[in-house]
Amino acid sequence: MAQLLAVVGGGDLSTHAVLAVEALRKAAGRRNQPIALELRGPGTSGNPLPESAIARAEAVLLVGSGDLGEGRFGALRRAKVAIEDVLTDVNAVIDRVLSGAGDARAASGSTVAAAAGPMRIVAITSCPTGIAHTFMAAEGIQSAGRALGHEIRVETQGSVGARDALTAPEIAAADIVLIAADTGVDRARFAGKRVYATNTKAAIRDGKGLIATALAEAQLQAAGEAEAESPTRPAAAEKKAGAYKHLMTGVSFMLPFVVAGGLLIALAFAVGGIDAMAPGNAGTLGYALGEIGAKGAFALIVPALAGYIAYSIADRPGIAPGMIGGMLAANLQAGFLGGIAAGFIAGYTARFLNRHIRLHKNLEGLKPVLILPLLATLVTGLLMVYVVGVPVAAILSALTGWLKGMQGAGALVLGLVLGGMMAVDMGGPINKAAYASSAALISSGIYAPMAAVMIGGMTPPLGIALATRLFPGRFTAPEREAGGAAAVLGAAFITEGAIPFAAADPLRVIPSMVAGSAIAGALALSLGVELKVPHGGLFVLPIPNAVTNLTGAMIAIIAGTVVTAILVGLLKKRAA
Repeated sequence: MAQLLAVVGGGDLSTHAVLAVEALRKAAGRRNQPIALELRGPGTSGNPLPESAIARAEAVLLVGSGDLGEGRFGALRRAKVAIEDVLTDVNAVIDRVLSGAGDARAASGSTVAAAAGPMRIVAITSCPTGIAHTFMAAEGIQSAGRALGHEIRVETQGSVGARDALTAPEIAAADIVLIAADTGVDRARFAGKRVYATNTKAAIRDGKGLIATALAEAQLQAAGEAEAESPTRPAAAEKKAGAYKHLMTGVSFMLPFVVAGGLLIALAFAVGGIDAMAPGNAGTLGYALGEIGAKGAFALIVPALAGYIAYSIADRPGIAPGMIGGMLAANLQAGFLGGIAAGFIAGYTARFLNRHIRLHKNLEGLKPVLILPLLATLVTGLLMVYVVGVPVAAILSALTGWLKGMQGAGALVLGLVLGGMMAVDMGGPINKAAYASSAALISSGIYAPMAAVMIGGMTPPLGIALATRLFPGRFTAPEREAGGAAAVLGAAFITEGAIPFAAADPLRVIPSMVAGSAIAGALALSLGVELKVPHGGLFVLPIPNAVTNLTGAMIAIIAGTVVTAILVGLLKKRAA
């Protein structure tokens, strides 16, 4: 009997997707029909179809929504149905795919045809820090493109700018543009091209499926069309990110200001002592460094955060009102919380005005330079001054007072929570939520949470690397070799270095890493460790005054690393 494949994508209906999988399994069992099942949910594929099953199959059933990895199935006959169809009449669904009455798209060959010949693809990958997920997504797209025979070029973007930037001739010659980003990407240069957008996880998880979906579903980017209005503005996976994606865009542009300002202030203290920034030391090198860091870089943190949140929402029309709203937030003592509020107000205001203000074509050029900046800034500024500023400033003041006065059990609990969050999804939304909030607090002079976050984020790959040495029998030969790379990534505060090990054995490895990171974070806050820069790992520890209580920081890192390594060694089974 012919082998049948079924891929179920849950999207927002994860419980229904599980029920659909069980319904298909039971129905196929009653009919003695061989079937291989795969359940795909947000950010993961729990039981990927083996290559051997795909090679033997004669038909595939695609159930539900989201990225179902269609690129793997080549010219296989396929049918596409809703989850509700399976739950209503599973036998009719199986009959449909076995009889060849498939999806109209498959019957017309559009999906297969789109991926059949070599294509020219240009791509952009970007994550908030521009480090791990950016390059992992780029590698996923490049490897998949080569395997499928396509010509592909990838530009990576991060907080330090673009690398391997796409040229105008490359863009002009491309068949499609593929954007895999967790932050806003300027699409003005892709006018007239077919564009498909998603997040970095889609590229890391299934590059081949992503390319196939992009070739089939990419849509035309109209000239002058803002990202927020574009019909290609993201696929389902990216749409779910919503406010989180806009916030992460603001954070990615804010980080260089935090890093530069924090390090310059630390250098000021190193050169001129603890009173380097006192008025009496004006004219000295230490005073100058402090002025640059505190009154230059730090003064721009909140405006940059607000401006680029608004940019992510409304594209370029949002930058000016967002930054002006952010400056008002800083002047009103509303800090980063006020900056976040200003960014969202400015972004959605600019986007609304851009969509609804229609002018004669001869006057259209006034919109971006006069009408949108004026009206969006007016609305944002008035709301910040009369509505948002005062209550948000009061909230920030209360939060600041609580955090600065926190000690004992409060510090222990906060450290446990922040440290554990860094290891739960290793660069995912939970990790980034802890990181973004702690980095933003630096601008308010609160440095302890950043210490818990960085130390808690370093220990997962460091602990895994130590476990590969202490318990070599628990790991395969390739995993033992990868342990050295994980150690380097952990030392540089790249938590994603632990992802391959967690993916191979999540039920044992992830709890071990969460426990180690939570202990590291708790020790860091309990010992009074403070960190004035938001990245760099071990490499920033020697910088004078970048870290308060360096001994406590080292104790927390070592303790978290050892706990992670021991738990992994005790829980993980011996490698085959």
